[in-house]
Amino acid sequence: MSLAPIARTENAADPYSWLEKRDTEEVLEYLKAENAYLESELAEQRELREALFLEIKGRIRETDLSLPSPWGPWLYYQRTTAGDEYPRYYRCPRPADASLDVDEGAEQLLLDPNALADGGFLSLGSFSVSQDHQRLAYSLDTSGDEVYQLFVKELSTGAISELPFADCDGSMTWANDSQTLFFGELDDCHRPHKLYRHRLGSDAAELVFHEADGRFFLNCYRASSERQLVLLLNSKTTSEAWVLDADTPEAAFSCLAPREEGHEYYVDHGKVDGDWAWLIRSNQSGINFALYCVKGDDAPTRERWSELRGHDPQVMLEGVSLNDSALVLSLREGGLPIIEVHAQGRQAYRVQLPDAAYSLYVQDSLEFASPVIRLRYEALNRPAQIRQLTLADGAQQVLKETPVLGPFDADDYVSQRLWATAADGTQVPISLVARREVLGQAAPLYLYGYGAYGESLDPWFSHARLSLLERGFVFAIAHVRGGGELGEAWYRAGKLEHKHNSFDDFIACAEHLIASGYTRPDQLAISGGSAGGLLIGAVLNQRPELFAAAIAEVPFVDVLNTMQNPDLPLTVTEYDEWGDPHQPEVFERIKGYAPYENVKAQAYPAILAVAGYNDSRVQYWEAAKWVAKLRAHKTDSKLLLLKTDLDAGHGGMSGRYQALRDVALEYAFLLKVFKLG
Repeated sequence: MSLAPIARTENAADPYSWLEKRDTEEVLEYLKAENAYLESELAEQRELREALFLEIKGRIRETDLSLPSPWGPWLYYQRTTAGDEYPRYYRCPRPADASLDVDEGAEQLLLDPNALADGGFLSLGSFSVSQDHQRLAYSLDTSGDEVYQLFVKELSTGAISELPFADCDGSMTWANDSQTLFFGELDDCHRPHKLYRHRLGSDAAELVFHEADGRFFLNCYRASSERQLVLLLNSKTTSEAWVLDADTPEAAFSCLAPREEGHEYYVDHGKVDGDWAWLIRSNQSGINFALYCVKGDDAPTRERWSELRGHDPQVMLEGVSLNDSALVLSLREGGLPIIEVHAQGRQAYRVQLPDAAYSLYVQDSLEFASPVIRLRYEALNRPAQIRQLTLADGAQQVLKETPVLGPFDADDYVSQRLWATAADGTQVPISLVARREVLGQAAPLYLYGYGAYGESLDPWFSHARLSLLERGFVFAIAHVRGGGELGEAWYRAGKLEHKHNSFDDFIACAEHLIASGYTRPDQLAISGGSAGGLLIGAVLNQRPELFAAAIAEVPFVDVLNTMQNPDLPLTVTEYDEWGDPHQPEVFERIKGYAPYENVKAQAYPAILAVAGYNDSRVQYWEAAKWVAKLRAHKTDSKLLLLKTDLDAGHGGMSGRYQALRDVALEYAFLLKVFKLG
């Protein structure tokens, strides 16, 4: 076994700040030494890691065809092929009988990311076919830093043009003339701040909009009706929308409602009762949002909004999908997602589903005039299904279920919804899955958490997770405050001055699982990524004896220093989530829980931290500094490992096989800690 790397300290307020000097030889040598140390400590697991990788890969159908999507005269779809890291994108003529049968003899290859990646990192940003189906606009990130190059491919000839623009956010939105593209530019802090209009054949682009406020992100998209373009500007708490007729892309965007601090609203254009109309989801009358309508195509200024669905304190209105014959509402009630359909001329109904805890959303509303939409549905024990919903009568048909190769029966696993009681009496939901025979005895348990930005961690199926469940693990999700599972109030109760609730909730979930006999502290592993890594780091400092192992993916653990540096990507926009530490009371509050600041001389569980060197959201040095400080202060001899993917960004390695190898590494780490492999 090699000796653990010991990072030098500087006589400074932050003794490990030298690790922030990107691309210097000393930093790179330290990160490589940590990677080598990890490989040395897990050397005995190499065969197990390979076996886990092959085991997980063996459950996945490597050669597969996605469900084709009909649009105009074509079916659009993807193919995955064994051995390839990325799917290829195709289309074929749409069958006259309205079936989804692919004609392989007549199909066209639109894009092959495998050839474009050439073995390196690749992330596909936009993939957008023009309205006349003659051109493909796409964007590529080849380093993981989420800066994209823009391309347009002529589908009749295969000719590809790289657009001569830099610092692009990857978005590409067509106007209806199929000649005009709108794209976003990033500022020095990696924030989409400018929208440009580009006409094919020109080397120039015209600046359409510049968002100067560092808290606001800019995003352009096509409305459901395909008749309007929407430019959305939003911070964590406030939004502003501008609209433009997609048939007149050279005209100016019109503002619907000037921004007003705390007012969030989101617009779409479609039909209501057979008439063209704007739908606006707004929180002006309550935090769970209400729905407003304005008939016609003209920009619906705020004084014209009429209420279509009022605010409900028990039900969150999360989204709206529009169709020429139906209005589909995405709701959240009791911690679960609900789809409610309002079909023209019919009684509203809710989609019925088989499981107690699940994930559900409108995956594709297909063409605007389609009589059906597609829902994506999955549960902890049920692979993802694409369900076709007939809007008029609510009939459902499973069009495709993600296959699990080898022996698998969903009924062999039990999925449960539990409730833990937090320190202040709040009931916190837990989603849990295990093999049927494992429940009823203390078992190794993998507890996952996030709890930020109002994101809902709905239960999801994982081919890889089966490798833990088959080895007797229980898997659970702690739906802590700061997420969106129980509506806007749940989110607000876990941010800013209430952030401590996220940590209290997670600890309460762990204690509930132990007290209920599902696991023991020496069998409990915890995991979270990004803002979930902050959660993991905070609870490790507060209650290290409660856990045996922790995995922190691209962890946001240096929150205090990051939030004091407005030159870093995303910092200013994050003030609405964490607070501005330039204010003394906010500084003290964040300092009180920041994982890096609160590392102390105590015993910690075994820890694996994973970072991406090119990550623009959570810088690589957050994990590196945290691990360095932990190694200098902790009083135990348990594993402390840092893996920095030197070619990866925030989402880790880009290819599907590379990602599976990362999972195999994490599982091998857990099995070593628990002496199970």
